Amino acid sequence: MNESNLQSVSVNNHKQDYFNFNANRKLMEQRPAISIIGLGYVGAVTSACFSKMGFSVIGVDTDKKKVKIINSGHSPIFEDGLESAIQSGVNNHTLSATDNILEAVLNSQITIISVGTPSDENGGCSLVYLVNVCKRIGLALRRKKDFHTVIFKSTVPPGTTEEKLLPIIEMYSQMKRGEDFGVCFNPEFLRESTALEDFNHPPLTLIGAIDKRSADVARNIFKDVDAEIHITNIAAAEFVKYIDNTWHATKVCFANEIGRLCQALNVDSHEVMDIFVKDTKLNISPYYLKPGFAFGGSCLPKDTRGIKHLAQSLQVDTPLINGLNGSNNAHIDHVVEMVIKSGNKKVGICGLTFKAGTDDMRESPNEELMHRLAEHGLHITFFDPLVNGHYRFHNDDKTNSAIHGKRSLNLNEFVEKSELIILAHDDEYSHLACQLATADHNIIDLVRVQPSSDCKAQYQGICW
Repeated sequence: MNESNLQSVSVNNHKQDYFNFNANRKLMEQRPAISIIGLGYVGAVTSACFSKMGFSVIGVDTDKKKVKIINSGHSPIFEDGLESAIQSGVNNHTLSATDNILEAVLNSQITIISVGTPSDENGGCSLVYLVNVCKRIGLALRRKKDFHTVIFKSTVPPGTTEEKLLPIIEMYSQMKRGEDFGVCFNPEFLRESTALEDFNHPPLTLIGAIDKRSADVARNIFKDVDAEIHITNIAAAEFVKYIDNTWHATKVCFANEIGRLCQALNVDSHEVMDIFVKDTKLNISPYYLKPGFAFGGSCLPKDTRGIKHLAQSLQVDTPLINGLNGSNNAHIDHVVEMVIKSGNKKVGICGLTFKAGTDDMRESPNEELMHRLAEHGLHITFFDPLVNGHYRFHNDDKTNSAIHGKRSLNLNEFVEKSELIILAHDDEYSHLACQLATADHNIIDLVRVQPSSDCKAQYQGICW
């Protein structure tokens, strides 16, 4: 290539840089500036990704060394693609870093908090870094006149943001949440080694917000992320993160226990689990993940006992699997405690088979609940047209006959005999029972029937 061609390429490159710079500047002027407090794993990735989307991002960290590294276009941590993204942001003037929270908040419209929340000495969540940051944000907000939105990312127990952190910001800013500043909670779903991909293509974008204005601010900055946006309240968004990680931990433990059993049986554990996860209708699905009553029927109790016995015979330790039936029984105990606490003596169970739409009574948790309540001296009645009149509740004929005698033949009779109604089936009979119930009735719902607004009875869900 001759000298004139080299000069031409150089001029064209400078022109391209000029156009890129002006395009980024124009985009930055159209979008709110974002300050991100905490430049650890989550904060560094979030800063780089938002800057790449064209936002003006100010990263904040008390570690001056980390600030210097980012401002020089390098990454403070190793993560595939992160250094390149940071360098691009610094070169395009969409990313900078500072150790001054006041400066960052004053020069932005949105602040994202991603500081650490390590375990304390008791295993709880330490808020020491969050509390300190909230004080500083509050002092900065006191000097601002325009509306500012604070978005929490740090993992905390549900209720923490609204009950413990926002009062600190309000006290130090002398402002009111929802009026003078907005608040959201946006949990992160980043996995190390695939963090940039996870930021741009997450399973979902979850935004917990105190009001619509705050939600709209957060929705706007995430609108170009390739994911469905879900808006909820702050406590629910906080809890989803804890549940996610607990579920992932449960899956790891479950898979490992199955692996140890397979090894003892000389079966290929990976082949077994590869086949297992192909069932996305039941195995990998939301089907069994709705809070409700205990499991029962012909399969789950029998097979969980069976695999526990198999593990014991092979001398394989499977504490997670071993605890399943104990956990299931504890859920029945929970309902018994709710009934006793109500003080009602006349209890009606609407639905006795193990689930609605079947006459199968095998290991029905609803029948087990009936027997346990009777043992506490309560007067029981039940309504379920699908319970066969020849079904054996008990081996003793007299006892069996007495239990069949607790059956109500119609819903009116059932409601009249009951002070407290337990909804054990999500079917038309439970909905009708709710309509017939009066203000003198209590209802405990095991299946989330959720009576209509015209239901006069006192309503309580088993775990909602």
